[in-house]
Amino acid sequence: MIRSKKNIVLRIIFYAVILVFVVVQIYPIFWVVCSSLKTPDEMRYTAQYALPSGFYPGNYISAFTISSIPRYFINSTVVAVLTLIGIVLLGCPVAFVISKVRIKHADALMGFFLFGMMIPIFACLIPMFQIYNALGLRNTYWALVIPQVGFGLPMCIYLYTGFFKFMPDSLLEAAVIDGAGMGTVFGKIVLPMAKNTTMTVLTYNFVFVWNEFTYANTFISSSDMKTLPVGLNDFVGLFGRVDWGSTFAAIVISILPTLIVYFILNKNIIEGMAAGAVKS
Repeated sequence: MIRSKKNIVLRIIFYAVILVFVVVQIYPIFWVVCSSLKTPDEMRYTAQYALPSGFYPGNYISAFTISSIPRYFINSTVVAVLTLIGIVLLGCPVAFVISKVRIKHADALMGFFLFGMMIPIFACLIPMFQIYNALGLRNTYWALVIPQVGFGLPMCIYLYTGFFKFMPDSLLEAAVIDGAGMGTVFGKIVLPMAKNTTMTVLTYNFVFVWNEFTYANTFISSSDMKTLPVGLNDFVGLFGRVDWGSTFAAIVISILPTLIVYFILNKNIIEGMAAGAVKS
């Protein structure tokens, strides 16, 4: 009886802690959405935590008028698509070779890629700036895609390797015995089986690529090539004045894709992160 009451108390404490974490995570997003729907008078005269009196779309109309949000949205989308394609096309085959193809120094190769996780991006900004400037890559999509692919590969390879290690060798050997080449084995057997891991890699990197600010602020100076995080600076006016209603509306527009992607692929993300954790 005493043990049962103790378990109930521990469960209540556990759920209370979880509830606190959920509120802390969700409240900023809820507050930004509510603020984006307030009228200018409500923004000026009511408490910041007060709910909007109704649905006011004027801030979203103003956001599209003040800033080139559609252009920034397209730029962010192009950079994200190219980066994610590059990460998967390079990371998945490398992880497969390290895990399943019998090559020398596979562990050293894996260590080489994992070493990239310990290099801070700020240590590479000046060399990359000089290289891109010399090659004429500044103010292009490639100035944002190349470094993000490079820094995204270590985690990508790590996730794929964790899955491939527990993929049965007998399955691949049977395909080879039946006459399938290595390309066929990889394309028709390995890739479909690694679908959840691929979704995890895509979603994990999409969040960082979509919200990336450092590279875009360093390598991009043309207004036509700005991405959404950098484009939010357009709402800071003369003497630092900020149109908060339009700013909150622009923030909602910028975070909407990441929320949609996560909620759609949530199940695949969890399964992909757990893939390889327990041998089946």
